[in-house]
Amino acid sequence: MRYTFTQEDEKFRQELRNWIRNEIPVNFEKWHGVNEAGDDFEYGLKIRRKLAKKGWLTMAWPKEYGGQGASYMKQVIFNEEMSYHRMPGRDGFGAKMLGPTLMVHGTEEQKKRFLPPIANGEVQWCQGYSEPDSGSDLASLKLKVEDKKDHWLVNGTKVWTSMAHKATWIFFLGRTDPDAPKHKGISFFVANIEDCGIEVQPIINMGSEHYFNQVIFNNVKIPKDSLIGELNRGWYIAATLLDFERSGVEYPSSARRNFEEIIQFVKRNKNSSGEPLIQDPYINKTLVDLDLDIEAARLIAYEVAYLQSEGEVPSIEGSVAKILGTTLTQKIAKIATDFSGLYGQLTDSSAPFDGKYLKQQLHVTAFTIFAGTTEIQKNIIATRGLGLPREDKLTVKK
Repeated sequence: MRYTFTQEDEKFRQELRNWIRNEIPVNFEKWHGVNEAGDDFEYGLKIRRKLAKKGWLTMAWPKEYGGQGASYMKQVIFNEEMSYHRMPGRDGFGAKMLGPTLMVHGTEEQKKRFLPPIANGEVQWCQGYSEPDSGSDLASLKLKVEDKKDHWLVNGTKVWTSMAHKATWIFFLGRTDPDAPKHKGISFFVANIEDCGIEVQPIINMGSEHYFNQVIFNNVKIPKDSLIGELNRGWYIAATLLDFERSGVEYPSSARRNFEEIIQFVKRNKNSSGEPLIQDPYINKTLVDLDLDIEAARLIAYEVAYLQSEGEVPSIEGSVAKILGTTLTQKIAKIATDFSGLYGQLTDSSAPFDGKYLKQQLHVTAFTIFAGTTEIQKNIIATRGLGLPREDKLTVKK
């Protein structure tokens, strides 16, 4: 391997692991995590505030903004251990996305207003990017934002907005110049959801879970100082992520914990012949293959972080990590559901795994779609990695 963890890194891993084990309210083997988008939202905020006090919530932030300027590999350790232990509290929208954007493009007043509550784990943000007709082609968004001299007037709809039903604030992209080329007529804004009268409607997924929302702006007035950065430069402003690792290590680390859970299940349960499930050749081979898939996904995630630490842009490796991680998540949910049998489709405590893997199987169907579909990732690998021509440049012979 080209990457190594330093003694300091391993010391941090052990400190973090000990802290997590002390925070988990039940025996580790019985711990299944919590639903931060539902009834456990306040518990998640409580853990987030504790992470903030430890300096871990914003460890990737530059030191001048109260962060640690943590290395990519240290960030990998944090995300890996938090995911493996199914711990809530991380802040993907405020600390990871909006905070860095404000550091680069925000005014001093905006930084003083918004950064401290994020760093202290006191506020929930959500991201308003996708629209009903603008998903993968985000630059085609149509949300209309008009300059009314003393305020901005916003009309339109955002969709698939994660955590909007729990968020106090939203940062979003809107079209401020309808006549400009689609990438250049977009601006970046923030708004208080309740104060501005923004409507949030739930979207319930196949697993009966509420995580996504539709956000409706109907003649919504937002203050003039809601604009972040330069007018009509929002597309480029939104790309700001500073020094956050983007390895996707959460996928294999979560899969590893689920894998261990499945191993215990097949060891403890027997088939109709009275033999332990672990002795079934099909189950055995399936688990061996799954173990290899998890390890491969973990190593490519490490590779992505390593390349970032070397100052390189791991676009190809990042696409490989996204494909491996998301398909792995779907695969492990299906395997656990299959091994559970018909009883695994129940949703009460008498079902294997409490029936969670069937629900998870329904939930993770979207993983290969959001944040860049598998098809888009394969196109990136083909064009940037293998040097293949784009489809629109191919000539068809008649």
